[in-house]
Amino acid sequence: MADGRSELEEAAARLDRAVAALEARVRGLKSRAARPEGDLFDAAPDPGGPSPRERALEEAAAEASAALGRAADQVRLILNGEG
Repeated sequence: MADGRSELEEAAARLDRAVAALEARVRGLKSRAARPEGDLFDAAPDPGGPSPRERALEEAAAEASAALGRAADQVRLILNGEG
């Protein structure tokens, strides 16, 4: 590593960035979705399918899951001496 950090430290930093990005996205969604009758996770039944808010949350969760999965794979590779 050019700056002296180990591969494990780099993978942990990527994981930290992914978690921070997820937290920021959820905060943003929550602030946009504020409703007087409930909060972000009070989903009213929608006969037409998921609401735009629900789709955005699902998308954010999928992106976070993929980022965390990639980071976990990198950590495993490093711990197994393959990275």
